[in-house]
Amino acid sequence: MRRTKHGVGISLLLLVCCVLLLSACGDKKKPDTARSQATASQTGDIGSSAEVKDDDFVYRLVAETAEDQAADSVKLYAELEYVGDQDEVTITHAMSPFYFPMKETTRGYGIGYMMDQPLITTTLKKGEPLREEYHGSGGYSEDQDPKDYIQFIKDFGANGFLPGRYEVNGFADFNYLVGEKREPHKLSATVVFTVK
Repeated sequence: MRRTKHGVGISLLLLVCCVLLLSACGDKKKPDTARSQATASQTGDIGSSAEVKDDDFVYRLVAETAEDQAADSVKLYAELEYVGDQDEVTITHAMSPFYFPMKETTRGYGIGYMMDQPLITTTLKKGEPLREEYHGSGGYSEDQDPKDYIQFIKDFGANGFLPGRYEVNGFADFNYLVGEKREPHKLSATVVFTVK
């Protein structure tokens, strides 16, 4: 069968139209279920505050900075709030339920977060958040860590947040006491802020 130039042109035009329609359909915003499942521990985009809900508990991680973003203006804190049906509940945790591990991404330095591990019992009243402010952390090995990292951690410990960009991967780790049973919970979120 012989094709005419006119027939080839129409076929080509139909093919281009199909490609354009398919690509336009692909541009539509659809819920990304894989992403939402992978980041179920964090709501919203990474910023200076994040809130996570898990069953009857809400975890908040907040980094407040003044407009000038000066080191002494940074206030980093976490909250855990019970929002269930009871008037109050009991949780157990280490010295605190809150952890504040972070990275200073300008230099690529990790700032660890350690605490004592006794078993503490805390009562949470419905609608009254338990709140804790960050007061510093970090450690180093004189034998294994580079000198500039050691100096950074020493300065960070003495002066607080140094100029740079910080990514805090905070979490609340606790057990919810239900009768004789302990239900483990770990709620995590990330905030990012810059110090000038």
